[in-house]
Amino acid sequence: MRIVTVKVLKEFSKDYPLAKIPLLHWYDIAKHADWQSLNDGRMDFNSVDYVGNNRYVFNIKGNDFRLICIIIFVSKKIYIRFLGTHADYDKIDAKNI
Repeated sequence: MRIVTVKVLKEFSKDYPLAKIPLLHWYDIAKHADWQSLNDGRMDFNSVDYVGNNRYVFNIKGNDFRLICIIIFVSKKIYIRFLGTHADYDKIDAKNI
C-alpha cells in the first residue's frame, strides 16, 4: 500500500515519543500490505474498524492513540486523516474528518 501524508506520523512521534515504535510498526506492515478489503487489513490489525465514508480507525499502542485513514483498496493508497490520543479522538466525528 502507498501511504500518503507520512509526515504526520513523524511529527506526532516528536510530541508523543511513546507512539513512535508502534507507529513505525503500523507503517512497516501497512506499507508492505496488499489489502483488498477490510478483512485483509484485519488479518494484520485485528482492531481496525470501519467507521463509514471510507474511514478506517486503527488502535495504536493498545488504544492509547487512534489513527484514522482513508483507504482506497483499488488504487492501494492510504491517506492519513487524523492521529491523536484516545481523548482527542472522542472529540471528533471520525467518519467526516
